[in-house]
Amino acid sequence: MLNIETGKTWKKLALIAECAKRNSEFQFQTLAYLLDKEFLKDCFYKLNRNKAVGIDNVTWADYNEELDENLDNLITRLKRKSFKPIPAKRVYIPKNEKEKRPLGISALENKIVEKGMKYILEAIYEQDFYDFSYGFRPKKSCHQALNKIDKLIMSRPVNHVVEADIRKFFDKVSHEELIKFIRIRIRDTSLLILIEKFLKAGYIDDGLLVRTEEGTPQGSILSPILANIFLHYVLDEWFEKVVKENVEGFCELVRYADDFICVTQKAEDAKRIEKALKNRFNKYGLETHPTKSRRISFGRYERENAEKQNRKPNTFDFLGFTHYCDKTRKRKFKLGRKTSRKKFVTKCKEMNLWLKKIRNKEKTKEWWKTLRAKLRGHFQYYGVSGNFREIAKYYKITMRLLHKWLNRRSQKRKKNWENFNRYLTHYPLPCPQIRHNFYTLSA
Repeated sequence: MLNIETGKTWKKLALIAECAKRNSEFQFQTLAYLLDKEFLKDCFYKLNRNKAVGIDNVTWADYNEELDENLDNLITRLKRKSFKPIPAKRVYIPKNEKEKRPLGISALENKIVEKGMKYILEAIYEQDFYDFSYGFRPKKSCHQALNKIDKLIMSRPVNHVVEADIRKFFDKVSHEELIKFIRIRIRDTSLLILIEKFLKAGYIDDGLLVRTEEGTPQGSILSPILANIFLHYVLDEWFEKVVKENVEGFCELVRYADDFICVTQKAEDAKRIEKALKNRFNKYGLETHPTKSRRISFGRYERENAEKQNRKPNTFDFLGFTHYCDKTRKRKFKLGRKTSRKKFVTKCKEMNLWLKKIRNKEKTKEWWKTLRAKLRGHFQYYGVSGNFREIAKYYKITMRLLHKWLNRRSQKRKKNWENFNRYLTHYPLPCPQIRHNFYTLSA
């Protein structure tokens, strides 16, 4: 395996990043040449080796058998501009009880080239992106976004929240507008053509080829960085340079991919921002969801105001958590958060269905490792300050479901709770634990 720290292309990307940081108006003329054999080999080794295959049915191991020859062939096609991305395989995963989310599984060579293009684009745009953008970025995470919201509401004069959900964002991104935005920083025709090829590659759905005239391919390696570039110009830069200059009080934005929250001090500012967001998105062929976008009062005085107005205090959902106005033991204001009811019910149903399906499919010792991983993953994400009760509740429900389905494997002797708990002492499962502490002074 090549050492990516010493590769020529990686050193050039570091220089490109420095140049982009020094001069925010610099336009890069030649970038496609960076997709050389050494670099693409690194990108190949950084791919997940166990991912599902695309319509080419080529696995990571298959491609690796004759890696040098395969890469030489790929480089030749890239240089001749004859490389054509293979359409993605369209699959559907559950979004909720009624809807499914479409995903595209890319062919292996697509993934290699996309990985390389992603690193090139990141070298430039990571210097331009704002700190309040957290989605799909190096060294950024959803928990940092949640922590930022905590610090803004706890320490700044926040009295109102604007929630905005972009309706079918990844399906509605304008290719024409996206390329215009990329041209602001990149003038390399070869790379721009390659990006357009990936955008228009389409997908195979139930044996039929569907061409894509808009949207970024969900599930592809390239999609998140392209979506971030689009929203950087449509939302982030506009908010920082236009909105903030025309409000009377404090306001701030926190964005994770296409999910974002705007907090403001004054009600009039929140009202104007809500209206301006709709107009801004309409300008670029996007629209805010009519039922999921709203403006609410929220903050340290929300509970008192709600009591005076004889109503329940407002709450809002963000990144799978319901945020509400809480109080400390000393009766001071505190931002509370808990797993949103929608997510909690979904996770419990998923666990129930999985245990029901797996209990007789494999031996217990085989799927026990997966169960441990599922619990660890849940606690890793939802184990945040103030949410212990909800993750403990999830653990308790999981134990009940586990006990139920273990006892329905056959007509053999059943496990009572005493035997079940004894079994858990020998084969322990992860226990609820707070993994992310937001009760600190630093954001």
